[in-house]
Amino acid sequence: MSGSRRRGIQFSRLYSFSCFRSKFGDEHSQIGQKGFSRIVYCNDPDNPEQVMLRYRSNYVSTTKYTAVNFIPKSLFEQFRRVANIYFLVVACVSFSPLAPYTATSILAPLLAVIGATMAKEAVEDWRRRKQDVEANNRKVKVYDKNHTFKETRWKKLRVGDLVKVYKDEYFPADLLLLSSSYEDGICYVETTNLDGETNLKVKHSLDITSPFHDDNAFHQFKAIIKCEDPNEDLYSFIGTLSYEGQQYPLSLQQILVRDSKLRNTEFVYGVVVFTGHDTKVMQNATDPPSKRSKIERRMDKIIYILFSMLILVAFVGSFFFGINTKKDDKNGKLKRWYLRPDEPTIFYDPKRSELAAFFHFLTALMLYGYLIPISLYVSIELVKVLQSIFINQDQDMYYEETDKPARARTSNLNEELGQVDTILSDKTGTLTCNSMEFVKCSIAGVAYGRGVTEVEKALAKRKGDISDNIQRSGDDDVDLGRSVKGFNFKDDRIMNGRWVYEPQSEMIQKFFRVLALCHTAIPEVNEETSEIAYEAESPDEAAFVIAARELGFEFFERSQTSISLHELDHESSRKIDRSYTLLHVLEFSSARKRMSVIVRNVENQLLLLCKGADSVMFEKLAKDAINYEAITRDHIKKYSEAGLRTLVVAYRELSEEEFKTWEEEFLKAQTSVSGDRDSLVDEVADKIEKNLILLGATAVEDKLQKGVPECIDKLAKAGIKIWVITGDKMETAINIGYACSLLREDMKQIVITLDSQEINELEKHGDKEAVSKASSASITNQIREGKSQLTSSKGSSISFGLIIDGKSLSFALSKDMEDSFLDLAISCTSVICCRSTPKQKALVTRLVKKGTGKTTLAIGDGANDVGMLQEADIGVGISGVEGMQAAMSSDFAIAQFRFLERLLLVHGHWCYRRISLMICYFFYKNIAFGFTLFWFEAHASFSGQPAYNDWYMSFYNVFFTSLPVIALGVFDQDVSARHCLKYPILYREGLHNILFSWPRILGWIFNGIISSMIIFFFTTNSVLLQAFRKDGRVVDFEVLGVMMYTCVVWTVNCQMALSINYFTWIQHFFIWGSIAFWYAFLVMYGAVSPTVSTTAYRVLVEACAPSPFYWFGTALVVVSTLLPYLLYRAFQTEFHPMIHDVIQRRLGRAKMMDCGKEDELRDGDLLVETAIKVAAENDDDEFEFFSDEFCCDSQIGPNFPIFNQDIFIEESSIAIPLSKLLIENREEHERDNYYSPSCSSSESDEPENIPKGSYCVCRPKSAEQPSPNRCKKSKSTGSVSKRWKLRDLLRRSNSEGKDSFVFLNPKLPEEKITEKSPRKGSGGAPSAHEALYVRNRAVKEGNKKKSYLPYRQNLVGFFR
Repeated sequence: MSGSRRRGIQFSRLYSFSCFRSKFGDEHSQIGQKGFSRIVYCNDPDNPEQVMLRYRSNYVSTTKYTAVNFIPKSLFEQFRRVANIYFLVVACVSFSPLAPYTATSILAPLLAVIGATMAKEAVEDWRRRKQDVEANNRKVKVYDKNHTFKETRWKKLRVGDLVKVYKDEYFPADLLLLSSSYEDGICYVETTNLDGETNLKVKHSLDITSPFHDDNAFHQFKAIIKCEDPNEDLYSFIGTLSYEGQQYPLSLQQILVRDSKLRNTEFVYGVVVFTGHDTKVMQNATDPPSKRSKIERRMDKIIYILFSMLILVAFVGSFFFGINTKKDDKNGKLKRWYLRPDEPTIFYDPKRSELAAFFHFLTALMLYGYLIPISLYVSIELVKVLQSIFINQDQDMYYEETDKPARARTSNLNEELGQVDTILSDKTGTLTCNSMEFVKCSIAGVAYGRGVTEVEKALAKRKGDISDNIQRSGDDDVDLGRSVKGFNFKDDRIMNGRWVYEPQSEMIQKFFRVLALCHTAIPEVNEETSEIAYEAESPDEAAFVIAARELGFEFFERSQTSISLHELDHESSRKIDRSYTLLHVLEFSSARKRMSVIVRNVENQLLLLCKGADSVMFEKLAKDAINYEAITRDHIKKYSEAGLRTLVVAYRELSEEEFKTWEEEFLKAQTSVSGDRDSLVDEVADKIEKNLILLGATAVEDKLQKGVPECIDKLAKAGIKIWVITGDKMETAINIGYACSLLREDMKQIVITLDSQEINELEKHGDKEAVSKASSASITNQIREGKSQLTSSKGSSISFGLIIDGKSLSFALSKDMEDSFLDLAISCTSVICCRSTPKQKALVTRLVKKGTGKTTLAIGDGANDVGMLQEADIGVGISGVEGMQAAMSSDFAIAQFRFLERLLLVHGHWCYRRISLMICYFFYKNIAFGFTLFWFEAHASFSGQPAYNDWYMSFYNVFFTSLPVIALGVFDQDVSARHCLKYPILYREGLHNILFSWPRILGWIFNGIISSMIIFFFTTNSVLLQAFRKDGRVVDFEVLGVMMYTCVVWTVNCQMALSINYFTWIQHFFIWGSIAFWYAFLVMYGAVSPTVSTTAYRVLVEACAPSPFYWFGTALVVVSTLLPYLLYRAFQTEFHPMIHDVIQRRLGRAKMMDCGKEDELRDGDLLVETAIKVAAENDDDEFEFFSDEFCCDSQIGPNFPIFNQDIFIEESSIAIPLSKLLIENREEHERDNYYSPSCSSSESDEPENIPKGSYCVCRPKSAEQPSPNRCKKSKSTGSVSKRWKLRDLLRRSNSEGKDSFVFLNPKLPEEKITEKSPRKGSGGAPSAHEALYVRNRAVKEGNKKKSYLPYRQNLVGFFR
């Protein structure tokens, strides 16, 4: 609709509630006092008095640092870490004579680590600054001194500026609405960024300013606003406007809040009231809580353990140093004369051995500092940043429709994704699409709409009702015609104008006429295509108008006083134009729960058209009218069970006298100045909305997002608990729970609610104290009963689902009840909280996080979910329909809920595994290196002499061992992404923290100590007592240090190679390159002057390299050091394998036997028992058997339920009870039901040596003939045994009680049947384990693959 046409509409005269005129109240008397002192000079920002007030600019900054405070603040952040403080102290002390090495060698690595970390902080903060720059440099039109509107940047706005904002633009600051493109100064505002609500809010300017409709109207405009000071309250505003000597009260109705969006309005004029950080949205913005992963917190504890170890070894060394020093001068006898104890220093004085021991302790603290990995933090941060890049670049988490990839907005919580115990999810917009579609309706007691929702499919499956309607739903969903957004209705009875032939055509006409007239939507005509689009206050309202249009009642024009429709006349079956005079709009509100319009038609009839919630509408129906209440209630119940949102549609005809009387009373109530004006208007509206005639009910669907049920099912298999916290009513939430696999048919429900007769009676009496007391007692009792149900079912396989409503939740979260509620909730498999407020969402999240002590993940898409996202250990925002507030406040952002599966099961599993192994390896390599120093010092009489050159030690963590561990943290995979998704049980390694448990951490520390002992003692004992060079010279101090250091470098890098599961060329390059660089460094550093290189001068070239003993000794020591770990891993893998060990072994065998690349489960694949039902219902049994990679393994046990239906199949012929094979679980039968007789050469239909009642089932004759002794042609028929259709076989089995059939395997040649295969009458059990699924044969057409399975056949052929 054009702007001129909009100007003809004055909704303020039609809206009965939203556009009340602001009035002075008691709160306005506070203006000018403390908290209400703000003064704004409108259109005069340069006013000297306002300049003196020094209001904030409109520049907004969300960065952590500024150019001024970056260095001091960043340094403070770095030295909050204990390890960095330690190394800083050591670096300072290293300038004293106490240091065992030069100051430069310790200071340089510290500066490198701190510098790298600060650089990373600077880069991340620069990204935040870029976002700020983008927001601050958005353009808006401002009224300047030349009396024209010119573009300027948001950041240049000042308090008092007059701005013009256009449709679909965000408001740049908090504005006072002056006027709009509508004559009466109303506008529509979308606040999804603020409160998550999709309904548009109506704002209304003061009458005194609403006539300002064009740019020239503000030439002389000057006014003064006095109002409240900046605050965070989004739902109130108190102020006054002084204009032309008069004061006018201001309320929230006139305030346009920053970051909300202008909708359905061409433009508005406004005055800037609050800017920048004074705006309400920025006042509400809180710094996100500092989140640290559990691994990082545990890592701090390990650092403390290492510090304790450091102090212990330093104390031990100092203690023995003091003893030896004291013995050096005993009774004048010099024991170690070469140390010249007769010329003592403060650091070595036999007469003051205690003081010497103390100084030695300080030296030892520095010497053994290599037990603390200096590069650990910076390496982990670098790895996490690279992991985040991989998450951001994952194309499988990219949503093409909205062009939104996944975003890791923080890199601190990557590994936490692999340890999630509980997911707390919003529903609308998170599990569902938040896109309403008109699906069904009930008119005059007749249900229309053939579509089947996801909830209905789940409901039918739950009840075992596989009706034709449900089965054909997939075909019905395929609409060959044009797709209409908001309309998914299919019913030939009333579509395409056929409703005129229905018996109740007049009622149908009235029903859709109500939908076409009872709304506040505005039509927008596309000038190019002439198509009409609607801008409505809510998605539901738009769906109703679209449905009316598609069924013959097209709303195409609105003016101030009329609504025009293209109608299909039920008598002439022709399209006609009808115009209705619009008299009043009684709009929808959460309290009223209904909306009505009063119109006059061309026949001069006065009609009240109404739609609303069934809870209020049925009370207002006429008692004596022909009524379809009972059957409509039944339809509404079914619609609710199907997860649909329902509204009741009704109307009544008004008399002229009644209308005039009511209108006078209504206008009087509207203009009332009393404090109870709102309630007066409600009462008058109630008087006209009565004696309604029921027309029917509507049902709209907020569809589940694609892949939600499969995702939830996969996450549940991974052991993750899922809670849904929603504002929907209980019935809808429960059925959505079934549709998305959160609730299952075998699950018992524990429902906690206050919807009882007793509570309702107390509420009617209005005694709040009695209601509260009774409610608390009721909730306590219901929780106790729920816990008793759980206790009584212990030891059984029964699972429970907990459902609780918002009113009950407020009591359950009280201090005296929250613990018992949490105990009940965490014992249930699934939890659904209905009618929950945003605050309750955050409180439930906090309760679960603190009560369980395990990792929680919250996921949502609206601003009302922000509290929940920030409270959880991990917040995941959906960048969906409700704006970007949740995504911007989250730790990770994804476009669809289904991507959560990949985020957790793939990236979470990988990141957890990588970081865990990386940290353990860091501690291992530093302990292995640091303890060689300790053993050497003990060998050297605890003298404090380091075993290695200063720069050897400094470069150890920087060049020789750091890059391989970084490569491990970025690239390592225990299994591929495909198999992470395929085997969600892998995720439980992180869920139970198997890879970073204390036994595993201590095991790596112990491995480091053992490695250091083997390296030191093997090296020293092998080289010290014999000639090392050709000239007979023995090993000196420098050569021993080089040899030990070489063994350390080789050992820790080879240990890395053994720990890696997935090699890339980068890992090979880093591992072997690090070792090669050690030799290159020795050559280059040894070539430098001996004053610089000291003990390293030409040591490799002249001493080590020419000696074969150096090379053979290094190889021997390295192999010996790695041998204990190899033995331990071999034992663990064989006898106590972890989950990934088992999966890796199976995948390896599958690859070796050429079955690793075979078929996987696809959409449409069915369990065999499901295929039976489909075959019986649809006369379709053309299915193929297929198996997965587990075909190659015979060791899979019951602990790995990869699929729901397991079956043993032997490579030779076996007889299996059919009911066992197809329907029942294998644990319900004894193992001796499996046997392997062969078909004899008998020519009878029923071969010999087969148990009585069994049938020989063979494959149809093919190119590869079965062996004669396995299947014999029948005399009578000439066919191969008996051939059966699956359904016939089942019927015969059921009717005769004979369900034992022999499965023959004609594909296997005779030589494949080995002696290990059970033979005729052996009674042996089959050994191969296979999950039996079937696939419709049509799926395989044109996609023939190499068949490796001896049992893959057409399902028909398999059973005939």
